[in-house]
Amino acid sequence: MTRRRARLWTRLWTRRLLPAVLAAVLAVAGCGGADVPAVPEGTVRIATGAEGGVYEVYGSAYAGVLGERFPGPARVLPSGGSVDNIELVMAGRAETGFTLADIAADALAGREPFGAPRRLAALARLYDNYVQLVVRDDGPVRTVKDLKGRRVSVGGEGSGTAVAAERILRVAGLADDVELSRLDVGASARALAARQIDAFFWSGGLPSAAITDLRRGTDMRLLDLGSTIEPLVREYGDLYTRTTVPASVYGLSNAVTTVSVPTYLVVRRDLPPATAYWLTRLLFEGHPRLAEAHPEARRLDPGSAIMTYPLELHEGAVRWYRSAHR
Repeated sequence: MTRRRARLWTRLWTRRLLPAVLAAVLAVAGCGGADVPAVPEGTVRIATGAEGGVYEVYGSAYAGVLGERFPGPARVLPSGGSVDNIELVMAGRAETGFTLADIAADALAGREPFGAPRRLAALARLYDNYVQLVVRDDGPVRTVKDLKGRRVSVGGEGSGTAVAAERILRVAGLADDVELSRLDVGASARALAARQIDAFFWSGGLPSAAITDLRRGTDMRLLDLGSTIEPLVREYGDLYTRTTVPASVYGLSNAVTTVSVPTYLVVRRDLPPATAYWLTRLLFEGHPRLAEAHPEARRLDPGSAIMTYPLELHEGAVRWYRSAHR
């Protein structure tokens, strides 16, 4: 299959065939009986991300919800981000974790940075992450091309931000022409404020606390990424989508074109179905509290949550979605 035909098939599957298939699945009654499984024993660990990011805020609120129903404690595991979270889940060091859809696709296929395919499943699609390229308003960087020869943080080790940032730099022809550092979002914001770097990438929900905090003390802007989106999609697929960061999110002077990627809550395929069922059920039962913790949690909806291409839903999650659609 040619790359063009593969892209067309991916688009058809994601936007037309997959919704129809999943709708049919969820309409089928029964999933091993109507009885509700018992709440599993033991600790629930949630792999999240760096301080100042949405994963950390969302995950902490989710842990609070789980901790009220699971007999064991619910713990948040800070991490570098999407790549680290998948590896924590696969190693059995976390029951579930947040990850970007493009990183999940790489893990499923065994592409770099993963050495072999990972047997992942999804519980839900949560919200969309926005790639944000942040610079000082009084600095020399006005366009992506202006990053040439500059000091740029591409995100922490093990993060989905780093993968997206390096791909954007590659399609912009700048892969070998910037001075890279790998700082998490909080450290990146502090470094930009101190003029130790000229720009940083961050892939997160809106708003991201570290950028909001930076804005309070430093005049900053987001760079338009519109010129990189078509080559990014052409090279890496339709999980990347053109979108806009509204000006109101950070109190900027204008909206900025950028690229977004869905965020999934993932588990191992062999996670016990009862655990996956309750992780999914409590995610939705705790929705009001999650939405209070962060605005992105307001986007959680059973209809869109099942759209987890290319990951399959875990059978325990399917059981909850079926029961919720009766």
